[in-house]
Amino acid sequence: MPDDSPILPSPDDTAGDDLDGSRSFSASPLAPLRHGIFRAVWFASLASNFGGLIQSVGASWMMTSIADSADMVALVQASTTLPIMLFSLAAGAIADNYDRRRIMLVAQIFLVVISIGLAASAFLGLVTPWSLLTFTFLIGCGTALNGPAWQSSVGEMVPRPDLPAAVALNSMGFNIARSFGPAIGGLIVAAAGVAAAFAVNTVSYLALIIVLFRWRPVRVPRALPPEALGDAMGAGIRYVAMSPAIRAVLLRSFTFGLASIAVPALTPLVARDLVHGGPLTYGLLLGAFGIGAVAGALLSARLRRLLHVEWLVRWSFAGYGVSAIATAMSSTTSLTALAMGLGGACWVLALSTFNVTVQLSAPRWVVGRALALYQMATFGGMALGSAVWGVLAEQVGTGSALQISAAVHLIGIAIGFYLTLPDHTLSNLDPLSRWTVPKIALDIKPRSGPVVITIEYIIRQEDVMAFLTAMAERRRVRRRDGARHWTLLRDLSDPELWMERYHTPTWLDYVRHNQRITQADAVIGERLRSLHRGPNPPHVHRMIERQTGSLPTAFASPARDAK
Repeated sequence: MPDDSPILPSPDDTAGDDLDGSRSFSASPLAPLRHGIFRAVWFASLASNFGGLIQSVGASWMMTSIADSADMVALVQASTTLPIMLFSLAAGAIADNYDRRRIMLVAQIFLVVISIGLAASAFLGLVTPWSLLTFTFLIGCGTALNGPAWQSSVGEMVPRPDLPAAVALNSMGFNIARSFGPAIGGLIVAAAGVAAAFAVNTVSYLALIIVLFRWRPVRVPRALPPEALGDAMGAGIRYVAMSPAIRAVLLRSFTFGLASIAVPALTPLVARDLVHGGPLTYGLLLGAFGIGAVAGALLSARLRRLLHVEWLVRWSFAGYGVSAIATAMSSTTSLTALAMGLGGACWVLALSTFNVTVQLSAPRWVVGRALALYQMATFGGMALGSAVWGVLAEQVGTGSALQISAAVHLIGIAIGFYLTLPDHTLSNLDPLSRWTVPKIALDIKPRSGPVVITIEYIIRQEDVMAFLTAMAERRRVRRRDGARHWTLLRDLSDPELWMERYHTPTWLDYVRHNQRITQADAVIGERLRSLHRGPNPPHVHRMIERQTGSLPTAFASPARDAK
Protein backbone atom coordinates (compact mmCIF):
# COMPACT_ATOMS: atom_id res chain seq x y z
CA MET A 1 0.00 0.00 0.00
CA PRO A 2 1.49 3.38 -0.92
CA ASP A 3 2.37 5.47 2.06
CA ASP A 4 1.21 8.78 0.59
CA SER A 5 -2.30 8.30 1.94
CA PRO A 6 -3.20 7.66 5.58
CA ILE A 7 -2.66 4.11 6.82
CA LEU A 8 -4.42 2.38 9.67
CA PRO A 9 -2.22 0.49 12.12
CA SER A 10 -2.67 -3.25 12.30
CA PRO A 11 -3.47 -4.97 15.61
CA ASP A 12 0.15 -6.15 15.77
CA ASP A 13 1.52 -2.61 15.69
CA THR A 14 0.90 -2.16 19.40
CA ALA A 15 1.70 -5.69 20.50
CA GLY A 16 3.61 -5.71 23.74
CA ASP A 17 2.59 -2.18 24.71
CA ASP A 18 1.06 -1.23 28.01
CA LEU A 19 -2.47 0.06 28.18
CA ASP A 20 -1.26 3.64 27.96
CA GLY A 21 0.56 2.97 24.69
CA SER A 22 3.98 2.73 26.28
CA ARG A 23 6.21 -0.14 27.31
CA SER A 24 7.62 -0.64 30.76
CA PHE A 25 11.32 -0.22 31.51
CA SER A 26 13.63 -2.64 33.28
CA ALA A 27 13.45 -2.33 37.05
CA SER A 28 17.05 -3.39 37.63
CA PRO A 29 19.95 -1.11 36.67
CA LEU A 30 22.00 -4.24 35.87
CA ALA A 31 19.37 -5.86 33.63
CA PRO A 32 21.26 -5.15 30.37
CA LEU A 33 24.17 -7.29 31.60
CA ARG A 34 21.93 -10.34 31.12
CA HIS A 35 22.49 -9.97 27.38
CA GLY A 36 25.75 -11.63 26.39
CA ILE A 37 26.91 -9.24 23.68
CA PHE A 38 26.21 -6.14 25.75
CA ARG A 39 27.99 -7.67 28.74
CA ALA A 40 31.04 -8.54 26.63
CA VAL A 41 31.19 -5.13 24.95
CA TRP A 42 30.65 -3.34 28.28
CA PHE A 43 33.59 -5.05 30.00
CA ALA A 44 35.79 -4.65 26.93
CA SER A 45 34.85 -0.95 26.73
CA LEU A 46 35.63 -0.57 30.42
CA ALA A 47 39.16 -1.84 29.74
CA SER A 48 39.44 0.51 26.77
CA ASN A 49 38.27 3.46 28.91
CA PHE A 50 40.96 2.68 31.46
CA GLY A 51 43.53 2.57 28.68
CA GLY A 52 42.35 5.88 27.25
CA LEU A 53 42.61 7.66 30.59
CA ILE A 54 46.05 6.15 31.24
CA GLN A 55 47.13 7.42 27.81
CA SER A 56 45.73 10.87 28.61
CA VAL A 57 47.75 11.04 31.82
CA GLY A 58 50.88 9.95 29.96
CA ALA A 59 50.37 12.49 27.16
CA SER A 60 49.76 15.37 29.56
CA TRP A 61 52.80 14.47 31.65
CA MET A 62 55.02 14.06 28.60
CA MET A 63 53.98 17.49 27.32
CA THR A 64 55.04 19.07 30.61
CA SER A 65 58.53 17.63 30.12
CA ILE A 66 59.04 18.48 26.43
CA ALA A 67 57.30 21.89 26.22
CA ASP A 68 57.83 25.03 28.25
CA SER A 69 54.45 26.62 27.49
CA ALA A 70 51.39 25.95 29.63
CA ASP A 71 49.30 26.48 26.50
CA MET A 72 50.83 23.38 24.92
CA VAL A 73 49.87 21.32 27.95
CA ALA A 74 46.28 22.55 27.70
CA LEU A 75 46.23 21.70 23.99
CA VAL A 76 46.68 18.00 24.77
CA GLN A 77 43.12 17.79 26.09
CA ALA A 78 41.81 20.11 23.37
CA SER A 79 43.40 18.03 20.61
CA THR A 80 41.57 14.94 21.87
CA THR A 81 38.12 16.55 22.18
CA LEU A 82 38.23 18.83 19.11
CA PRO A 83 37.64 15.98 16.62
CA ILE A 84 34.43 15.10 18.48
CA MET A 85 33.12 18.57 17.72
CA LEU A 86 34.37 18.54 14.13
CA PHE A 87 33.54 15.03 12.94
CA SER A 88 30.72 13.62 15.10
CA LEU A 89 27.94 14.46 12.62
CA ALA A 90 29.84 12.88 9.72
CA ALA A 91 30.54 9.85 11.92
CA GLY A 92 26.84 9.64 12.78
CA ALA A 93 25.91 9.75 9.09
CA ILE A 94 28.39 6.95 8.38
CA ALA A 95 27.01 4.90 11.30
CA ASP A 96 23.45 5.22 9.97
CA ASN A 97 24.35 4.22 6.41
CA TYR A 98 26.80 1.39 6.94
CA ASP A 99 27.36 -1.61 9.20
CA ARG A 100 27.90 -0.16 12.69
CA ARG A 101 29.86 -3.18 13.87
CA ARG A 102 32.35 -2.77 11.01
CA ILE A 103 32.65 0.95 11.66
CA MET A 104 33.50 0.23 15.29
CA LEU A 105 36.08 -2.33 14.18
CA VAL A 106 37.66 0.15 11.76
CA ALA A 107 37.77 2.80 14.50
CA GLN A 108 39.33 0.43 17.04
CA ILE A 109 41.95 -0.88 14.60
CA PHE A 110 42.78 2.72 13.62
CA LEU A 111 43.21 3.58 17.31
CA VAL A 112 45.51 0.59 17.81
CA VAL A 113 47.69 1.63 14.87
CA ILE A 114 47.96 5.23 16.09
CA SER A 115 48.64 4.09 19.66
CA ILE A 116 51.41 1.75 18.47
CA GLY A 117 52.97 4.66 16.62
CA LEU A 118 52.77 6.89 19.69
CA ALA A 119 54.22 4.22 22.00
CA ALA A 120 57.05 3.44 19.59
CA SER A 121 57.86 7.13 19.11
CA ALA A 122 57.93 7.66 22.87
CA PHE A 123 60.12 4.60 23.41
CA LEU A 124 62.60 5.82 20.77
CA GLY A 125 62.58 9.38 22.10
CA LEU A 126 61.19 10.84 18.85
CA VAL A 127 58.17 12.69 20.27
CA THR A 128 58.05 16.47 19.89
CA PRO A 129 55.29 18.77 21.20
CA TRP A 130 53.62 19.03 17.80
CA SER A 131 53.96 15.34 16.97
CA LEU A 132 52.40 14.51 20.33
CA LEU A 133 49.46 16.81 19.53
CA THR A 134 49.16 15.14 16.13
CA PHE A 135 48.98 11.69 17.73
CA THR A 136 46.40 12.80 20.31
CA PHE A 137 44.36 14.52 17.58
CA LEU A 138 44.31 11.30 15.56
CA ILE A 139 43.25 9.36 18.65
CA GLY A 140 40.44 11.87 19.03
CA CYS A 141 39.45 11.24 15.39
CA GLY A 142 39.20 7.51 16.07
CA THR A 143 37.11 8.18 19.15
CA ALA A 144 34.83 10.50 17.15
CA LEU A 145 34.29 7.81 14.50
CA ASN A 146 33.59 5.15 17.12
CA GLY A 147 31.22 7.16 19.32
CA PRO A 148 27.99 7.38 17.26
CA ALA A 149 28.34 3.80 15.99
CA TRP A 150 28.84 2.48 19.53
CA GLN A 151 26.03 4.49 21.11
CA SER A 152 23.53 3.69 18.37
CA SER A 153 24.52 -0.01 18.50
CA VAL A 154 23.31 -0.30 22.09
CA GLY A 155 19.76 -0.51 20.72
CA GLU A 156 20.84 -3.59 18.74
CA MET A 157 22.38 -5.28 21.78
CA VAL A 158 19.50 -4.96 24.27
CA PRO A 159 15.69 -4.79 24.00
CA ARG A 160 14.25 -1.28 24.02
CA PRO A 161 12.90 -1.61 27.61
CA ASP A 162 16.50 -2.19 28.75
CA LEU A 163 17.89 0.78 26.80
CA PRO A 164 17.78 3.40 29.61
CA ALA A 165 19.59 1.07 32.00
CA ALA A 166 22.13 0.21 29.29
CA VAL A 167 22.93 3.89 28.70
CA ALA A 168 23.30 4.44 32.45
CA LEU A 169 25.63 1.43 32.67
CA ASN A 170 27.79 2.88 29.91
CA SER A 171 28.05 6.12 31.88
CA MET A 172 28.85 4.14 35.00
CA GLY A 173 31.62 2.25 33.21
CA PHE A 174 33.26 5.45 32.03
CA ASN A 175 33.06 6.98 35.49
CA ILE A 176 34.53 3.87 37.10
CA ALA A 177 37.48 4.30 34.76
CA ARG A 178 37.62 8.03 35.44
CA SER A 179 37.65 7.40 39.19
CA PHE A 180 40.68 5.12 39.12
CA GLY A 181 42.24 5.41 35.67
CA PRO A 182 44.22 8.63 36.25
CA ALA A 183 45.69 7.28 39.48
CA ILE A 184 46.69 4.03 37.75
CA GLY A 185 48.12 6.07 34.89
CA GLY A 186 50.17 8.13 37.29
CA LEU A 187 51.57 4.99 38.91
CA ILE A 188 52.51 3.49 35.52
CA VAL A 189 54.20 6.71 34.41
CA ALA A 190 56.11 6.97 37.69
CA ALA A 191 57.17 3.31 37.70
CA ALA A 192 57.81 2.55 34.02
CA GLY A 193 57.67 5.78 32.06
CA VAL A 194 55.37 7.43 29.58
CA ALA A 195 56.04 4.90 26.82
CA ALA A 196 54.69 2.15 29.09
CA ALA A 197 51.47 4.10 29.62
CA PHE A 198 51.04 4.41 25.86
CA ALA A 199 51.73 0.68 25.45
CA VAL A 200 49.06 -0.17 28.04
CA ASN A 201 46.55 1.92 26.09
CA THR A 202 47.43 0.03 22.92
CA VAL A 203 46.74 -3.33 24.57
CA SER A 204 43.47 -2.06 26.07
CA TYR A 205 41.81 -1.96 22.63
CA LEU A 206 42.40 -5.64 21.88
CA ALA A 207 39.57 -7.08 24.00
CA LEU A 208 36.98 -4.87 22.30
CA ILE A 209 38.33 -5.77 18.85
CA ILE A 210 38.02 -9.49 19.65
CA VAL A 211 34.45 -9.05 20.92
CA LEU A 212 33.43 -7.09 17.85
CA PHE A 213 34.97 -9.68 15.52
CA ARG A 214 32.91 -12.41 17.21
CA TRP A 215 29.64 -10.44 17.28
CA ARG A 216 27.22 -11.40 14.51
CA PRO A 217 24.19 -9.10 14.79
CA VAL A 218 21.07 -9.76 12.75
CA ARG A 219 21.11 -7.39 9.78
CA VAL A 220 18.06 -6.31 7.82
CA PRO A 221 19.06 -6.16 4.14
CA ARG A 222 19.21 -2.59 2.84
CA ALA A 223 16.80 -2.08 -0.04
CA LEU A 224 18.34 1.26 -1.02
CA PRO A 225 21.91 2.44 -1.56
CA PRO A 226 23.55 4.52 1.19
CA GLU A 227 23.01 8.26 1.10
CA ALA A 228 25.85 10.51 0.04
CA LEU A 229 27.68 11.85 3.08
CA GLY A 230 26.57 15.45 2.58
CA ASP A 231 22.95 14.45 1.98
CA ALA A 232 23.01 12.14 5.01
CA MET A 233 24.35 14.90 7.26
CA GLY A 234 21.70 17.29 5.96
CA ALA A 235 18.98 14.69 6.58
CA GLY A 236 20.18 14.28 10.17
CA ILE A 237 20.13 18.01 10.82
CA ARG A 238 16.69 18.30 9.22
CA TYR A 239 15.29 15.41 11.26
CA VAL A 240 16.51 16.90 14.53
CA ALA A 241 15.30 20.39 13.56
CA MET A 242 11.80 18.99 12.90
CA SER A 243 11.68 16.85 16.06
CA PRO A 244 10.56 18.93 19.08
CA ALA A 245 11.68 16.34 21.64
CA ILE A 246 15.24 16.16 20.29
CA ARG A 247 15.47 19.94 19.89
CA ALA A 248 14.54 20.31 23.54
CA VAL A 249 17.21 17.78 24.54
CA LEU A 250 19.88 19.64 22.59
CA LEU A 251 19.17 22.98 24.27
CA ARG A 252 18.85 21.43 27.72
CA SER A 253 22.03 19.37 27.30
CA PHE A 254 23.95 22.41 26.04
CA THR A 255 22.80 24.36 29.10
CA PHE A 256 23.69 21.51 31.45
CA GLY A 257 27.11 21.07 29.85
CA LEU A 258 27.77 24.82 30.05
CA ALA A 259 26.86 25.01 33.75
CA SER A 260 28.01 21.64 35.08
CA ILE A 261 31.53 21.66 33.63
CA ALA A 262 32.41 24.36 36.16
CA VAL A 263 32.94 21.80 38.94
CA PRO A 264 35.28 19.41 37.05
CA ALA A 265 37.10 22.27 35.34
CA LEU A 266 37.77 24.12 38.59
CA THR A 267 38.48 21.08 40.77
CA PRO A 268 42.28 21.67 40.75
CA LEU A 269 41.67 25.20 42.03
CA VAL A 270 39.14 23.93 44.58
CA ALA A 271 41.72 21.49 45.92
CA ARG A 272 44.47 24.12 46.06
CA ASP A 273 42.65 27.31 47.07
CA LEU A 274 39.40 26.36 48.82
CA VAL A 275 40.40 23.31 50.88
CA HIS A 276 44.15 24.09 50.83
CA GLY A 277 45.23 20.64 49.70
CA GLY A 278 47.67 19.21 47.18
CA PRO A 279 47.70 16.59 44.44
CA LEU A 280 46.38 13.90 46.77
CA THR A 281 43.38 16.06 47.66
CA TYR A 282 42.79 16.69 43.96
CA GLY A 283 42.79 12.95 43.30
CA LEU A 284 40.39 12.33 46.20
CA LEU A 285 37.94 14.91 44.89
CA LEU A 286 38.04 13.42 41.40
CA GLY A 287 37.48 9.99 42.91
CA ALA A 288 34.49 11.28 44.90
CA PHE A 289 32.96 12.70 41.73
CA GLY A 290 33.45 9.35 39.98
CA ILE A 291 32.00 7.35 42.88
CA GLY A 292 28.98 9.64 42.90
CA ALA A 293 28.55 9.06 39.18
CA VAL A 294 28.58 5.29 39.71
CA ALA A 295 25.97 5.64 42.47
CA GLY A 296 23.82 7.81 40.19
CA ALA A 297 23.93 5.15 37.48
CA LEU A 298 22.89 2.44 39.94
CA LEU A 299 19.99 4.59 41.21
CA SER A 300 18.85 5.70 37.77
CA ALA A 301 16.47 2.81 37.08
CA ARG A 302 14.63 3.30 40.38
CA LEU A 303 14.45 7.06 39.92
CA ARG A 304 13.07 6.71 36.39
CA ARG A 305 10.22 4.63 37.77
CA LEU A 306 9.48 7.19 40.50
CA LEU A 307 9.85 10.43 38.53
CA HIS A 308 8.75 11.73 35.16
CA VAL A 309 11.63 12.46 32.80
CA GLU A 310 11.28 16.23 33.12
CA TRP A 311 11.28 16.11 36.91
CA LEU A 312 14.30 13.80 36.92
CA VAL A 313 16.18 16.34 34.81
CA ARG A 314 15.03 19.27 36.97
CA TRP A 315 16.16 17.54 40.14
CA SER A 316 19.48 16.76 38.45
CA PHE A 317 19.94 20.44 37.60
CA ALA A 318 18.98 21.42 41.14
CA GLY A 319 21.20 18.80 42.77
CA TYR A 320 24.17 19.83 40.69
CA GLY A 321 23.54 23.47 41.61
CA VAL A 322 23.57 22.50 45.29
CA SER A 323 26.81 20.61 44.67
CA ALA A 324 28.40 23.71 43.11
CA ILE A 325 27.33 25.97 46.00
CA ALA A 326 28.50 23.49 48.65
CA THR A 327 31.83 23.10 46.86
CA ALA A 328 32.20 26.87 46.71
CA MET A 329 31.48 27.37 50.42
CA SER A 330 33.26 24.34 51.89
CA SER A 331 36.72 24.61 53.41
CA THR A 332 37.08 20.95 54.39
CA THR A 333 37.99 18.04 52.15
CA SER A 334 35.32 15.70 53.52
CA LEU A 335 32.42 18.10 52.91
CA THR A 336 33.74 19.02 49.47
CA ALA A 337 34.05 15.33 48.60
CA LEU A 338 30.40 14.80 49.57
CA ALA A 339 29.40 17.73 47.38
CA MET A 340 31.47 16.36 44.51
CA GLY A 341 29.78 12.97 44.94
CA LEU A 342 26.35 14.61 44.66
CA GLY A 343 27.53 16.41 41.54
CA GLY A 344 28.76 13.17 39.98
CA ALA A 345 25.40 11.46 40.61
CA CYS A 346 23.44 14.34 39.07
CA TRP A 347 25.88 14.47 36.16
CA VAL A 348 25.16 10.86 35.17
CA LEU A 349 21.41 11.13 35.81
CA ALA A 350 21.05 14.18 33.55
CA LEU A 351 23.33 13.07 30.72
CA SER A 352 22.05 9.50 30.60
CA THR A 353 18.46 10.81 30.55
CA PHE A 354 19.29 13.13 27.65
CA ASN A 355 20.98 10.27 25.78
CA VAL A 356 18.04 7.91 26.28
CA THR A 357 15.52 10.56 25.22
CA VAL A 358 17.41 11.08 21.96
CA GLN A 359 17.61 7.34 21.28
CA LEU A 360 13.91 6.81 22.00
CA SER A 361 12.92 9.83 19.88
CA ALA A 362 14.78 8.81 16.71
CA PRO A 363 14.21 5.78 14.46
CA ARG A 364 17.10 3.51 13.61
CA TRP A 365 17.78 5.11 10.22
CA VAL A 366 18.82 8.41 11.82
CA VAL A 367 19.68 7.58 15.43
CA GLY A 368 23.45 7.83 14.87
CA ARG A 369 23.14 11.37 13.53
CA ALA A 370 20.75 12.39 16.29
CA LEU A 371 23.18 11.12 18.93
CA ALA A 372 26.05 12.88 17.16
CA LEU A 373 24.21 16.21 17.26
CA TYR A 374 23.36 15.65 20.92
CA GLN A 375 27.00 14.92 21.63
CA MET A 376 28.08 18.04 19.76
CA ALA A 377 25.63 20.18 21.75
CA THR A 378 26.79 18.74 25.07
CA PHE A 379 30.50 18.97 24.28
CA GLY A 380 29.97 22.42 22.84
CA GLY A 381 28.44 23.56 26.12
CA MET A 382 31.29 22.00 28.07
CA ALA A 383 33.96 23.54 25.84
CA LEU A 384 32.41 26.99 26.15
CA GLY A 385 31.85 26.53 29.87
CA SER A 386 35.44 25.49 30.49
CA ALA A 387 36.64 28.78 29.03
CA VAL A 388 33.95 30.89 30.73
CA TRP A 389 34.43 29.47 34.23
CA GLY A 390 38.20 29.67 33.93
CA VAL A 391 38.00 33.37 33.07
CA LEU A 392 35.48 34.04 35.85
CA ALA A 393 37.60 32.17 38.38
CA GLU A 394 40.52 34.37 37.40
CA GLN A 395 38.43 37.54 37.70
CA VAL A 396 36.18 36.94 40.72
CA GLY A 397 37.64 33.85 42.40
CA THR A 398 36.92 30.13 42.30
CA GLY A 399 34.13 30.18 44.87
CA SER A 400 32.23 33.00 43.15
CA ALA A 401 32.57 31.31 39.77
CA LEU A 402 31.04 28.13 41.20
CA GLN A 403 28.17 30.11 42.71
CA ILE A 404 27.47 31.75 39.36
CA SER A 405 27.41 28.31 37.74
CA ALA A 406 24.77 27.29 40.29
CA ALA A 407 22.64 30.22 39.09
CA VAL A 408 22.97 28.96 35.52
CA HIS A 409 21.56 25.64 36.70
CA LEU A 410 18.47 27.53 37.85
CA ILE A 411 18.16 28.92 34.34
CA GLY A 412 18.30 25.35 33.07
CA ILE A 413 15.38 24.45 35.34
CA ALA A 414 13.42 27.48 34.09
CA ILE A 415 13.97 26.46 30.47
CA GLY A 416 12.22 23.20 31.31
CA PHE A 417 8.93 25.04 31.79
CA TYR A 418 9.05 26.05 28.11
CA LEU A 419 10.88 23.07 26.62
CA THR A 420 9.59 20.13 28.61
CA LEU A 421 11.15 16.76 27.89
CA PRO A 422 8.70 14.01 26.93
CA ASP A 423 8.28 10.93 29.08
CA HIS A 424 10.01 7.81 27.81
CA THR A 425 6.90 6.15 26.37
CA LEU A 426 8.89 3.97 23.98
CA SER A 427 6.88 4.96 20.91
CA ASN A 428 7.18 2.36 18.18
CA LEU A 429 9.68 3.91 15.76
CA ASP A 430 10.14 0.76 13.71
CA PRO A 431 9.52 1.23 9.97
CA LEU A 432 5.88 0.86 8.98
CA SER A 433 7.07 -1.48 6.21
CA ARG A 434 3.81 -1.48 4.23
CA TRP A 435 4.86 0.78 1.40
CA THR A 436 5.44 -0.79 -1.99
CA VAL A 437 6.85 0.94 -5.05
CA PRO A 438 3.83 2.04 -7.13
CA LYS A 439 3.34 1.05 -10.74
CA ILE A 440 4.34 3.84 -13.11
CA ALA A 441 3.94 4.25 -16.85
CA LEU A 442 7.34 5.82 -17.53
CA ASP A 443 10.71 4.14 -17.31
CA ILE A 444 12.35 6.57 -14.92
CA LYS A 445 15.67 6.12 -13.14
CA PRO A 446 16.39 6.46 -9.41
CA ARG A 447 18.05 9.83 -10.09
CA SER A 448 15.10 11.14 -12.15
CA GLY A 449 13.27 14.13 -10.74
CA PRO A 450 12.13 16.38 -9.25
CA VAL A 451 9.07 14.33 -8.24
CA VAL A 452 5.85 16.11 -7.25
CA ILE A 453 3.25 14.36 -5.10
CA THR A 454 -0.33 15.58 -4.65
CA ILE A 455 -2.97 13.93 -2.46
CA GLU A 456 -6.64 14.93 -2.72
CA TYR A 457 -8.94 14.94 0.34
CA ILE A 458 -12.64 15.67 0.64
CA ILE A 459 -13.26 17.37 4.00
CA ARG A 460 -16.59 18.61 5.36
CA GLN A 461 -16.75 22.16 6.65
CA GLU A 462 -17.33 21.03 10.24
CA ASP A 463 -14.12 18.94 10.10
CA VAL A 464 -11.85 21.68 8.71
CA MET A 465 -10.25 22.67 12.02
CA ALA A 466 -9.52 19.05 12.95
CA PHE A 467 -8.13 18.49 9.44
CA LEU A 468 -5.84 21.53 9.68
CA THR A 469 -4.58 20.37 13.08
CA ALA A 470 -3.74 16.93 11.70
CA MET A 471 -2.16 18.48 8.63
CA ALA A 472 0.12 20.62 10.78
CA GLU A 473 1.59 17.43 12.22
CA ARG A 474 1.65 15.80 8.77
CA ARG A 475 3.64 18.78 7.46
CA ARG A 476 6.22 18.37 10.22
CA VAL A 477 6.61 14.64 9.56
CA ARG A 478 6.82 15.09 5.79
CA ARG A 479 9.53 17.74 6.08
CA ARG A 480 11.33 15.79 8.80
CA ASP A 481 11.58 12.76 6.49
CA GLY A 482 12.86 14.70 3.49
CA ALA A 483 9.90 16.27 1.67
CA ARG A 484 10.39 19.74 0.23
CA HIS A 485 8.08 22.61 -0.71
CA TRP A 486 5.18 21.17 1.28
CA THR A 487 1.93 23.09 0.77
CA LEU A 488 -1.76 22.62 1.53
CA LEU A 489 -4.25 23.90 -1.08
CA ARG A 490 -8.03 24.43 -1.07
CA ASP A 491 -10.12 24.45 -4.21
CA LEU A 492 -11.90 27.79 -4.69
CA SER A 493 -14.79 26.29 -6.65
CA ASP A 494 -15.19 23.22 -4.42
CA PRO A 495 -14.35 24.20 -0.80
CA GLU A 496 -14.51 20.57 0.36
CA LEU A 497 -11.62 19.61 -1.94
CA TRP A 498 -8.18 19.95 -0.33
CA MET A 499 -4.84 19.01 -1.82
CA GLU A 500 -1.59 18.18 -0.03
CA ARG A 501 1.47 18.77 -2.22
CA TYR A 502 5.20 18.22 -1.75
CA HIS A 503 8.36 17.60 -3.77
CA THR A 504 11.33 15.26 -3.55
CA PRO A 505 14.54 15.90 -5.54
CA THR A 506 14.60 12.46 -7.19
CA TRP A 507 12.59 9.26 -7.46
CA LEU A 508 15.08 7.58 -5.12
CA ASP A 509 14.47 10.33 -2.55
CA TYR A 510 10.72 9.71 -2.91
CA VAL A 511 11.18 5.99 -2.23
CA ARG A 512 13.51 6.74 0.69
CA HIS A 513 11.00 9.25 2.11
CA ASN A 514 8.23 6.65 2.19
CA GLN A 515 10.41 3.97 3.75
CA ARG A 516 11.19 6.31 6.65
CA ILE A 517 7.58 6.35 7.87
CA THR A 518 7.37 4.72 11.33
CA GLN A 519 4.67 2.79 13.12
CA ALA A 520 4.06 5.81 15.34
CA ASP A 521 3.46 8.02 12.28
CA ALA A 522 0.51 5.80 11.29
CA VAL A 523 -1.61 7.60 13.90
CA ILE A 524 -1.52 10.77 11.78
CA GLY A 525 -2.57 8.84 8.69
CA GLU A 526 -5.39 7.19 10.60
CA ARG A 527 -6.71 10.58 11.70
CA LEU A 528 -6.62 12.03 8.18
CA ARG A 529 -8.31 8.99 6.69
CA SER A 530 -11.12 9.25 9.25
CA LEU A 531 -11.72 12.86 8.23
CA HIS A 532 -11.79 12.13 4.48
CA ARG A 533 -15.39 11.85 3.20
CA GLY A 534 -14.91 10.67 -0.37
CA PRO A 535 -16.27 7.34 -1.62
CA ASN A 536 -12.68 6.17 -2.25
CA PRO A 537 -9.42 6.66 -0.34
CA PRO A 538 -7.60 9.96 -0.85
CA HIS A 539 -6.48 10.22 -4.47
CA VAL A 540 -2.71 10.27 -5.04
CA HIS A 541 -0.92 11.78 -8.07
CA ARG A 542 2.79 11.16 -8.65
CA MET A 543 4.32 13.45 -11.24
CA ILE A 544 7.75 14.31 -12.50
CA GLU A 545 8.72 17.84 -13.49
CA ARG A 546 9.86 18.39 -17.06
CA GLN A 547 11.12 21.50 -18.84
CA THR A 548 9.21 22.40 -22.01
CA GLY A 549 11.03 21.64 -25.22
CA SER A 550 13.89 19.85 -23.49
CA LEU A 551 12.67 16.27 -23.89
CA PRO A 552 11.14 14.09 -26.64
CA THR A 553 7.37 14.19 -27.11
CA ALA A 554 6.94 10.84 -25.43
CA PHE A 555 8.21 12.33 -22.19
CA ALA A 556 6.61 15.78 -22.43
CA SER A 557 3.59 14.90 -20.28
CA PRO A 558 4.00 14.36 -16.58
CA ALA A 559 3.76 10.80 -15.37
CA ARG A 560 0.65 10.29 -13.32
CA ASP A 561 -0.46 7.40 -11.24
CA ALA A 562 -3.49 7.22 -8.97
CA LYS A 563 -3.70 4.90 -6.07
